[in-house]
Amino acid sequence: MFRSFLLCCLSIGIAHAAPTAAESDDLEALIHSSFVVSEISQMGQRVGNQASELVVNAMGFLGVPYKRGGSGIAGFDCSGFVRAMYENTLGLVLPHNAKEQAAVTQTIDKNELQPGDLVFFNTLRRAFSHVGIYVGEGKFIHSPRAGGEVRIENMSDSYWRKRFNGARRVSAGTLNNPSDSAIR
Repeated sequence: MFRSFLLCCLSIGIAHAAPTAAESDDLEALIHSSFVVSEISQMGQRVGNQASELVVNAMGFLGVPYKRGGSGIAGFDCSGFVRAMYENTLGLVLPHNAKEQAAVTQTIDKNELQPGDLVFFNTLRRAFSHVGIYVGEGKFIHSPRAGGEVRIENMSDSYWRKRFNGARRVSAGTLNNPSDSAIR
């Protein structure tokens, strides 16, 4: 008798433990949404890792001299520096001109800046005449001018604050590269 009672309780427990069709759908939705959240999180980490890699790579060139038209270890101008960092780190080819770089990138608000974004300045009495790479905490890395070297500067310094032209984000989708423009 005890055995019958135990079997009865066990079968009732199993019947209540088996998910209904609606519970099964909810479970699948939960698993799917968790997967989507995980994928979004991983994508964010990849983008964050790429931005970090870009900034770290750029910092490896601190002290390299300015060279008009330069885009290599012998020297960089501002847009040549940005172009070289993006091409060598992410495989994305930007134009070798600050104004053209601004034209092929996505406008963002200054308060949306993230490491790896581009910052533009009016240094020659024309919009988008200078460009650098935002490194975080209000600072950017750039190749400043003849006689200068690649260095990090604070955007809140009076000179840069007065000349700030805007912020842009590089996205493979906005670039018209003749070569593969996917982030590698």
